[in-house]
Amino acid sequence: MGSWISTWSQDPADRNLPALLCLPPAGAGCQQFRSWQPELNGIAQVYGVQLPGRENRWGEAMPDTFGEAVTAIAAELEATLGDRPLVVFGHSFGGLIGYEVARRVTPRALVVSGCRAPTHWDGAGRGIVDDGEELDKLFDTAGLDPALLDEDTRTVMVGMLRKDAQLSLSYVHRPDGLLPVPVHAWGADGDETVSSADLDGWAAVTSAGLTRRTVTGGHHAVLRHPRPVLDHLAALLRAEGAPLTRAG
Repeated sequence: MGSWISTWSQDPADRNLPALLCLPPAGAGCQQFRSWQPELNGIAQVYGVQLPGRENRWGEAMPDTFGEAVTAIAAELEATLGDRPLVVFGHSFGGLIGYEVARRVTPRALVVSGCRAPTHWDGAGRGIVDDGEELDKLFDTAGLDPALLDEDTRTVMVGMLRKDAQLSLSYVHRPDGLLPVPVHAWGADGDETVSSADLDGWAAVTSAGLTRRTVTGGHHAVLRHPRPVLDHLAALLRAEGAPLTRAG
């Protein structure tokens, strides 16, 4: 079984910096966050979560349940980071995984983008699994027009999306305690899959407050134009206004 956690830093000194854990959206791998490390050099060491079935874990089977994936990620993360300060960032489906990981490892802050609150996830992704009617809305991660994708590329992308959507359907939110860290939820004004109410719902799962931010664009706007969220993450990682220690 391959590693769930990847990093792109080659400098041993980075292990003394705070850590940023990044979780990609459904159907994607974590290599898209490789370019974030140079942007945060001297501020944080960037880590990515890699689910099976993509990139360097192409031949590995998906876990049977959402909970199985979260347990494996949290265990490897704790072994990797120890008590280093941590901020968790997750986009779309990655935000949901990030939330459940945060419940286990207690980071300094949780930042999500294009992600429904956990209480709004019941049945989310079923359209992708059953008939694919939501697929085209999700292809704008890289500005892709589904009509211009060749058949093989589209087949691969659809396959990964459906596997992750199937995994999301095994998720059940258990409200057994509020997250004791602040949540920062980013949304986009043109997102057709996650509503403003879906984002506002994050206030119900944290005892440390919700901050909402909105950008222009579609579902993946934050990833396509990451400068604003990178500046926000840098401020959190520098602990501007508050000491940065492992919460809890």
